[in-house]
Amino acid sequence: MGELGGFKKYDRQNESNEAVGKRLKNYKEFTIALDKEKQQEQGSRCMDCGIPFCHSGCPLGNLIPDFNDMVHQGEWKKALDILHATNNFPEFTGRLCPAPCEKACVLGIIDDPVSIEEIEKSIVERGFEEGWIVPQPPKNRTGKTIAVVGSGPAGLAAAQQLNRAGHLVTVLERDDEIGGLLRYGIPNFKMEKEIIDRRIDILEAEGIIFETNANVGVNYEVSKLDEFDAVVLCGGATIARSLPVKGIDSKGVVQAMDFLTQQTKEIFNKEIDGERISAKDKHVIVIGGGDTGSDCIGTSNRHGAKSVTNFEIMPKPPIDRSESTPWPYWPLQLKSSSSHEEGCDRNWLINTKEFITNDKGELTALKTVEVEWVLKTGERPQLVEKPGSEKIWDCDLVLLALGFTGADKTISNQMGLEMDQRTNYVANESYQTNNPKIFTAGDMRRGQSLIVWAISEGREAAKCVDTFLMGSSSLPSKGDQDLLSA
Repeated sequence: MGELGGFKKYDRQNESNEAVGKRLKNYKEFTIALDKEKQQEQGSRCMDCGIPFCHSGCPLGNLIPDFNDMVHQGEWKKALDILHATNNFPEFTGRLCPAPCEKACVLGIIDDPVSIEEIEKSIVERGFEEGWIVPQPPKNRTGKTIAVVGSGPAGLAAAQQLNRAGHLVTVLERDDEIGGLLRYGIPNFKMEKEIIDRRIDILEAEGIIFETNANVGVNYEVSKLDEFDAVVLCGGATIARSLPVKGIDSKGVVQAMDFLTQQTKEIFNKEIDGERISAKDKHVIVIGGGDTGSDCIGTSNRHGAKSVTNFEIMPKPPIDRSESTPWPYWPLQLKSSSSHEEGCDRNWLINTKEFITNDKGELTALKTVEVEWVLKTGERPQLVEKPGSEKIWDCDLVLLALGFTGADKTISNQMGLEMDQRTNYVANESYQTNNPKIFTAGDMRRGQSLIVWAISEGREAAKCVDTFLMGSSSLPSKGDQDLLSA
C-alpha cells in the first residue's frame, strides 16, 4: 500500500493552524489544509505492513490502507468510495475523532504514524468540492416505517443505513436543529455547522424525514412510537456528572455543556435559556481534562477571559507513550490540543473541596487539595489527599467538564425499558431492548464514548433492525469489512 518505502522518503506533515492571535478573534475553523501534492505524499507513507493494525484500532473497520493507496495514486474518487463504504460521515470523524487508528498504526512503532485522520478529512472534502457526494435514494421502498430517536452521529448513521435498505425513516430530535452534540456540544471553531447542514441536505434528499423540537416522552408522546414498525433509540448519554461538594449550586458554577451550547446558539442568533454565561474579563477554572474541558478553554479564551486554569484529578501523563500502554493499545500519553496552546494553566492531581461564595451566593473562589493515587495489588486505586496541601484559587466562573453518567430515564420510565447500573439502556447482541421492536445504539447503550463508536453502533443496529423487519439484511457490518481486509 502506498509508495514502496514511502514512509522512509516522506516525513509526517500535519495541516497547520492560523496564528493564535488571529483565530481567537472569531469562532471559525482555523486549520489550513496541505496542498494536494502533499496530501498524496502523506498517503504514500502507508506501509505494506502485512497486518494493518489500524483496522483493530478503528471501531468502524475503515479500510485504511486501501484509501491511503488510492490517495497515493491520485485516485481520489475511488478513495472516497472506499471511505464511504464503512463510514457514513468522514467529514465529522476527520475533524473530531481522536484517531485510535493512528495509535495502532504499525509505522508508529518506529516513526510518526500515518496521518490517517487528516487523509480521511482530505478525501471527503475533495468529494464535496468535486460534487461527487450526491443523494442516493433507494430504488425501492419496503413499506416499513422506523423512528430514530436522536440525531447525533449514531442516530444519523442508523437512519441513513435503514433508508438505504428501503425503509421510511423518521428522525426525532428534541432540539431545534439536527445534529445532537455535533450541533450544540462541539464548538464552531472545531466544526462549523455548515458541515452538518450540507450532509443533512443530502439525507433529506435521500428520503429521510426530520422532525425537530420533538422531545420523546415530554412534548412527543411515547404512544406515538407505536405507529412505527421499529424504533431505534439513539438519545446519547446526557446526564452530566457533578461534584458532591459544598457550594456546587453557587452562581458561577456551570456545566460545560450548558456553556458550550449557549455559545453556539449565540453565534446563530438563537434564543438562549437563562442568563447569559460569559467568561469575558473573568478568572475561569475548567475542571476536567478531556476534550470537553479543552473546548471550554478555547471558548473562554475567545470570550476574553482574564485567565484560564485547568484542573485534572489524574496524574500528568508522560510525553511519550507509557510502557503500561504499549503499541497497538490506546496510549497513556500527554495530549495538548489547539485550545491548550491558546493559553491555559494546566494542573494535575488536584481535587476540588469547596466552592466559596460571597453573601449573594456568587462564586469568588474555590478550595482544592493535592492528591495522589495509591496502588495496591488486587485492589482498586485509592485517592489519597496530601496533608497541608489545601489552596484557595480566586475565580469568577467554574466550568464542570466531568463527562456524563448515563442516559436520560424519561423514555425508559414511560415504556418500561430496562437500564443497567450505569443508567445505560440494556440491549442484547442484536441491539434490542426488552421490547423486541425497540432497539438502542450509541452512548445511550454503551455509555459515553467516541464519535467513531457512535457511528459504528448506528450502522450495526441498523443491520439488526433490517433483519428484524425483513428476515435478512444486505446492509454491511463491521464483520464484513474484517473479512475484506483479511
